[in-house]
Amino acid sequence: MEINIDELPYRVGGLLYTPALNKTIAGKLISGEIKALTSLVFCLEDSIMDDKLEDAEKQLKKSLSELANVDVKLPLLFVRVRTPKHMARIHEFLGGLENLLTGYVLPKFDLDNADEYISLIKEFNIMREKRLYIMPILESKAVADIQNRVAIMEKIKQKLDSARQFVLNVRVGGNDFSNMYGLRRSKEQTIYDIGVIKDILVNIINVFAKDYVVSGPVWEYFGSDENGEWADGLRREIGMDLINGFIGKTAIHPTQLPVIFNSLKVSQSDYEDAKNIADWRTEGFAVSKGAGGDRMNEVKCHLRWATQILTRAKVYGVY
Repeated sequence: MEINIDELPYRVGGLLYTPALNKTIAGKLISGEIKALTSLVFCLEDSIMDDKLEDAEKQLKKSLSELANVDVKLPLLFVRVRTPKHMARIHEFLGGLENLLTGYVLPKFDLDNADEYISLIKEFNIMREKRLYIMPILESKAVADIQNRVAIMEKIKQKLDSARQFVLNVRVGGNDFSNMYGLRRSKEQTIYDIGVIKDILVNIINVFAKDYVVSGPVWEYFGSDENGEWADGLRREIGMDLINGFIGKTAIHPTQLPVIFNSLKVSQSDYEDAKNIADWRTEGFAVSKGAGGDRMNEVKCHLRWATQILTRAKVYGVY
């Protein structure tokens, strides 16, 4: 089924990281044993020791070769590279297997590497039938710097705008930002309880969310019980993500995925109000009572919200 290009950034959902050295991941994808998996990234960066990088690249190629020979529905697949030069090398190394990918994840994306990455993704898409995307991660010290933060973000956005059709979404590195200040949240807290990190995230939303889907930072706790403290904390943080404008979440463990997927569903009342706003029928009036009878819907103010709600409902469903 052809996916609407406007929906694709929302379909990333919970992006599950796996080290590219993982020898079992292809089999798990083929058998469909990972629940609620919408997207997966083979990581060649932080999860791989430098002296094992070549082994990880060979295993990546082997995993993709296994997936190329089966007729099963796969999640969106990405590769996280280290640098622009590394991305160019992986492009050549994978050859035709790159067609299995939706794109590349770009760590520590800032003004030092933006031009190279953007030039490469434009080059990769020349004479290509299936579009290849990038997902830049904002997580560098330059982005966090309070003196120049917004100005740098604006310049980064201008560069991304020059290749906007190839930017699937913008991601943020919550743990990287926290590490700069020696901070870490507990299971009872959210990233928004860390004031200095919250300020950075708000700036990112302010600059990028007008034109891009921006995905929320990783939640570093997991477990087997979806009713456990770790899952309650993840739900709280996704709730804060959504109210602040982040859509989607980086995942580090498969047990996080069902929690993320279900948290991205929309409520029945939001869905009904969004439908009414998107298909406005109140003659002459730009305001009306919501489906629950306890809030105001104003088409001029809430149309963009309604569009996002309807897209999320189509992708993740209604609860």
